[in-house]
Amino acid sequence: MSGNRFKLVLIGLLLIATLGIESVSAKNFWTRPETSGDIALGELPLQGQETHRLIYQGGPFPFDKDGIVFGNRERLLPIQKRGYYREYTVRTPGVRDRGAKRIVCGGAANAPDACFYSADHYASFRKIVP
Repeated sequence: MSGNRFKLVLIGLLLIATLGIESVSAKNFWTRPETSGDIALGELPLQGQETHRLIYQGGPFPFDKDGIVFGNRERLLPIQKRGYYREYTVRTPGVRDRGAKRIVCGGAANAPDACFYSADHYASFRKIVP
């Protein structure tokens, strides 16, 4: 290791030690949890509860893209075959477009095995529980 690179690594280690940052293993750093906990159906925003109801009754849905296949490319949800997950829009008051809130369900279209809520456009998910 060159002298400058060594100094930078040493400075970085000293900063970490000084700031009290805990070490993170490579495995934990590169893998994400499947979901970030559960959310009760009654804790969803009212618009989310309405979207959930529409899913179980088979629609009709307010947006053309509701019910399309969700690819789970980031692999934040349990791994399943392509076509298993479908996404639905949760209306956001005051927003003209679809907004960032979604419900993603896996399994049969109007009798899903599980549904997950994302308030941040798929950056994180919480499993919806009764």
